[in-house]
This record gives sequence, C-alpha cells and structure tokens, in this order.
Amino acid sequence: MSKILAVDDSKSMRQMVSMSLKSAGHDVTEAEDGAMALDIAKREQFDLVVTDINMPNMNGIELIQALRVLPNYKFTPILCLTTESSGDMKQKGKEAGATGWIVKPFSPEKLLSVITRVL
Repeated sequence: MSKILAVDDSKSMRQMVSMSLKSAGHDVTEAEDGAMALDIAKREQFDLVVTDINMPNMNGIELIQALRVLPNYKFTPILCLTTESSGDMKQKGKEAGATGWIVKPFSPEKLLSVITRVL
C-alpha cells in the first residue's frame, strides 16, 4: 500500500481519483490546490503525488517545482492528471520534474496501471 497525495481543485475529480486508488488499497490524502498540497507534503511523506495542472493559488507546474526543491521529494514520482494535452504544456511539466502525464477523462484502470509502473 502506498501513500498518495491527490491534488485537484475539482472535488468530484478528487473523489473519483481517491476512490480509484483506495479501491486498489492505497492510502490517499486529498488537497484542493497546489498551495494546500505543498503544505501537506512538508508535514508528511508521500510515495506518489497525482496533480492537476490548472488550479487556483498554485498550479500543478508550480507545485511540482516546489516539491522538487524539497530533499525528500527529489525522486518521488509525480503524475499530472489534467485536461491539458498540448505538447508545450507537457514539456513544461517535464521540465518542472513531472514523472508522467495522463489526460482527463481517464479510466481508473489506466491510472492504476501507470501508478503501478512508477512506484
């Protein structure tokens, strides 16, 4: 069982991600934006972070950059789960330190298979 931080400003999306991961036996903590996620990540260690890109307060790219500065998140897998599918945005994610990119809408099976690969 892995500890996973799920970050999305959409409550319904957070719940869908959370339910998919919990059904596979993972321990999930939810955050509604990057700022809240960063605050939680500074207090707890997670095995994986799944984040949206377009969020208020701190977007997913800024969150990834902030997490990669923290010593215990240098090598933690970070997946972007977003409606953004442009090559330009994927490149920004990669440069920030994202491990992978999944475009919404997603299937729980695909999400779980990607998570299994990166963990």
